[in-house]
Amino acid sequence: MLRMIDEFRGRFADAGMELVAPEVVQTLSEDELVREAPTFDGWIAGDDPASERVLTAAVAGRLRALVKWGVGVDNVDFAAARKLGLKVAHTPGVFGREVADVAMNYVGGLARQTFLIDREIRLNNAWPKPSGISLADKTVALVGFGDIGRQTARRLLAAEMKVVVYDPVAESAGDLPVELATWPQRLGEADFLVFTCPLNASTRGMFNAALLPQLRQGVRVVNVGRGPVIETAALVEALRSGLVHSAALDVFEDEPLPADSPLRTFDRCIFGSHNASNTEDAVRRVSEKAIDILFEFLAAD
Repeated sequence: MLRMIDEFRGRFADAGMELVAPEVVQTLSEDELVREAPTFDGWIAGDDPASERVLTAAVAGRLRALVKWGVGVDNVDFAAARKLGLKVAHTPGVFGREVADVAMNYVGGLARQTFLIDREIRLNNAWPKPSGISLADKTVALVGFGDIGRQTARRLLAAEMKVVVYDPVAESAGDLPVELATWPQRLGEADFLVFTCPLNASTRGMFNAALLPQLRQGVRVVNVGRGPVIETAALVEALRSGLVHSAALDVFEDEPLPADSPLRTFDRCIFGSHNASNTEDAVRRVSEKAIDILFEFLAAD
């Protein structure tokens, strides 16, 4: 939204409001927010740490409404917001198709090593021809079956893959021919392990060292959910041993990916920049929705 911010200034001006956008790539710090948030009536938050400390300071000032832009809500203390009487909401179910597109791109990229081939040609003047694996008839362990997970399943099924779904709140598969399983049962069947789940107490660190003996040799790992779902040390161990063939990660435990991260040493891996949802169409759609909610909150006062 920040990069398209000028598109929305007219809506705020028409509503008699001033729109202020910080000069930041991804997030402001807690200290910055404690200082700045109390000076605003409304806040559209991205991945900023909207902690109890921040919200307490903000409500003590002018803040009356907060809208979390996007799907993930792990950075916003909703319980604290409600306790403080702050109007709060988010925009669920808005990025399923876009994130699923990237997840499918990663699955294909790991299967055929297309990203590695591109790098070798560009950087080393090479002409590599690695043998890939076909997607048809391969098994995917898909973790998360919300909007993103369901959209990802549709794409995997279109590639004639078998999909086993893990989601404790999914009572049925609906119209999709997938199989529901209980984590971590049947992981040994999976050629691909794809995470599309949110971050919460049950998903944090669910890929860990204790899980490794249950994985199939040569499994490929994709994460378009949240970085802390995968413990980096466990993934590095699995990549070094060859248990995990390769990984495609749009998100990491520490973002941006540190320059000295051992993950950088694995050439067959694909790295993103927490950008799977970022298309002009989706950003425009979600931004308009967030603005609508914010205006409703402020108008109700």
